[in-house]
Amino acid sequence: MTITALDDPLDSQQLDHQGLPLPDNVKFDNQHPSAGDCHQEILQGLRQKQKVINPKFFYDARGSALFDQITRLAEYYLTRTEQKILNTYSAEIADCCGRRSIVIEPGSGSSEKVRLLLNELRPRMYIPIDISAAPLQQAAVQLGRQFPWLRIHAICADFTDAWTLSGQLPAGKRVIFYPGSTIGNLDPHNAVNLLTHLGNWMGNGGGALIGVDLHKPTQQLQAAYDDAAGVTAAFNRNVLHHLNQLLGSDFDPTEFEHRAHYDEQLQRIEMHLVSRKAHSVNSPYGSFQFAAGETIHTENSYKYTIDGFAELAEQAGLRVMRSWLDEEKLFSVHYLEPVPHTPPA
Repeated sequence: MTITALDDPLDSQQLDHQGLPLPDNVKFDNQHPSAGDCHQEILQGLRQKQKVINPKFFYDARGSALFDQITRLAEYYLTRTEQKILNTYSAEIADCCGRRSIVIEPGSGSSEKVRLLLNELRPRMYIPIDISAAPLQQAAVQLGRQFPWLRIHAICADFTDAWTLSGQLPAGKRVIFYPGSTIGNLDPHNAVNLLTHLGNWMGNGGGALIGVDLHKPTQQLQAAYDDAAGVTAAFNRNVLHHLNQLLGSDFDPTEFEHRAHYDEQLQRIEMHLVSRKAHSVNSPYGSFQFAAGETIHTENSYKYTIDGFAELAEQAGLRVMRSWLDEEKLFSVHYLEPVPHTPPA
């Protein structure tokens, strides 16, 4: 992240996708992340012996709508449990994070969960970052109207890549908000790298509030990722529709089955798309051959113990200052701060 001191970020009128003025407290900064930037990543993944797709490609418009349905399923405990934690402990969370801070949410989506904290946090500025421009702007406008006192600087960018906060950042503590157990989509090595990256965003005296799903019985976890109604299966297969849009390929999602499996040793859910038969997929970049039963690995979702996540954070130079859990200990929310550096004697 690069911060540059320019004009007041809210000093010019902008229009939303319907041509209406944005609320006075909302700034929308479209840094135009290019679809072309993702072609090489997708192609590289599909050309590996074990084909893979980054789970960020789940979230086109239909994928986002399907995931919203998933969060309301009886089997999918994660969203409602985390929301209950944030709602129940909002005052304690605000005490840890500090009121009047600058809240930065990478991968903000619809900004639903931050709403549960705003009245307690009363941040100086909220900075949602997401790769999908129209949904991000819509969420920022809705949030700005719901909380007219809140300054919002929405940034359309891939937060895992270079992005810039153009405009002067208000003075104050920076708090990274990273809910939803999204950290679990990364293997432990990359999770440490991301936490280290987030630590750099915090600056001196900052912190992070992170949602983490917990290790639990296999049957309960597999049900959450393979629901009886088949919504997660549709969500998984929809990534192939998105690839067709991005690459100009001709994937037929009906030729693939959804598979979710919990690896107890690695403590992770694996989602795959399994080819029903031997067939070929064409694209302007070449063809991809699939044997019957061959899979595309679409997502990992690592689950942690409380101590295991604390150890992971320590590897990134962060320490868990406080943790909140639901009564059934299904999910956890942690507040982290950088480990102070002790000067040499």
